Amino acid sequence: MTERFSIGQLGQRTGCKVVTIRYYERIGLLDEPDRGEGGHRIYERAHLDRLSFIRRARDLGFSHEDIRSLLTLSTGPAAGPCQAVDHVAADHLEAVRAKISDLRRLEKTLVSVLGQCGRTTVDACCVLDALRAPSAEDGARLAFVSAV
Repeated sequence: MTERFSIGQLGQRTGCKVVTIRYYERIGLLDEPDRGEGGHRIYERAHLDRLSFIRRARDLGFSHEDIRSLLTLSTGPAAGPCQAVDHVAADHLEAVRAKISDLRRLEKTLVSVLGQCGRTTVDACCVLDALRAPSAEDGARLAFVSAV
């Protein structure tokens, strides 16, 4: 007998929220399931496996497009070379390292600003001054952090 799941059961088994599962269906990462009587979604083991893969890839920070590529590659010949998969992962690793580098620079800037603060009054606060008129470089870092 085939394992079958409701959307709630699928969410519980994978740790994904129902709204996320529906979103993945809408953007084509997860195949839409058959519907039972009353129009309820009925998921099978293949959905569970694919959603688990997507969830793990998202946990590792892969973009939806990277996941789409990895899913496509994973359905290719099992004995084929994995250089294309390695390429996607290597590109992602490079992006992760760049983010880490940016975060380290941001940390250094915040440590410096906090170290300059004499904790006098709000009017003389170095932290607020840095936020009111950040340099172009600091502004880019602050924008990056808010995106992370």
